[in-house]
Order: sequence, then structure tokens, then C-alpha cells
Amino acid sequence: MGSGYRVLLTKGALKDLEKLPLPLRQRVGAAIDRLRGAGGRPPGVKKLGITGWRLRVGDYRILYEIEDDKKVITIYRIRHRREAYRS
Repeated sequence: MGSGYRVLLTKGALKDLEKLPLPLRQRVGAAIDRLRGAGGRPPGVKKLGITGWRLRVGDYRILYEIEDDKKVITIYRIRHRREAYRS
């Protein structure tokens, strides 16, 4: 694992992030920094299916995929837990 992972946000994840109130946006930003430093697997993450992962930030969920061979974490959704798993 280790550090050195790049974090990419999809357009949808960027829109999700922009909609959040500032204090929550700061907490999500700190969580994303933890992802980067822990190779996408800080304590408390959960594997979803084959490629997806989930990190909880209060009532919000950061959904992402990890490409270990490229050292890239792609965040594709940041949503309230009620909405996070809907298509």
C-alpha cells in the first residue's frame, strides 16, 4: 500500500462536493487526504463488490475505486447515505 497515490474526482463527484456546506466539505477533504496517505484503505473503509470502496464521513459516503497498479484512487460519488447507492 503506502503513500504516493493520486486522487482523481469525476465530474459528478466534484459537483457533489461543491453542493456540500463548507464545514462538511472540509471534513470530506480531510478524509480524501487520509485516502491518499493510506493507499485508499484507511481504517473504517468497506469493500463494495469487486472494485468499489466506501468511506464514511458522518452521514455522507465517499464511493471510490482503487487502481493499485497505477496508484490512482478515483472518487465517483460523494453523497448522503440515503442517496449514495442509487444509480
